[in-house]
Amino acid sequence: MFERSGCPWCLRWDREVAPNYGRTDEGKLVPLRRVNLDHGQPRDIALTLPVRFTPTFVLVDQGREIGRITGYMDEGMFWGLFTRMIRDLQTNRGRAPAAAASQGKPS
Repeated sequence: MFERSGCPWCLRWDREVAPNYGRTDEGKLVPLRRVNLDHGQPRDIALTLPVRFTPTFVLVDQGREIGRITGYMDEGMFWGLFTRMIRDLQTNRGRAPAAAASQGKPS
């Protein structure tokens, strides 16, 4: 999850979606990594484009971006899109995402 200090949409996602993230199958498969853009772009992720808007969720496999959700979405929309990204990755790769981005985490 790419975020910025004081981002109202990040705070809303934290209140509405984040509390259940680690309890879901998707959250257990792809743990959440937070990246504060106030500190710059991470060097350990090969992004397809720079992240400019927050929140932005980037699904990473073996250090490279393979999917992205930009902007706040309510719980239903977020999980629908995120679950589809994970399913597409598993289908296209024939396996689960690698652990962590450097450990397969969405950032």
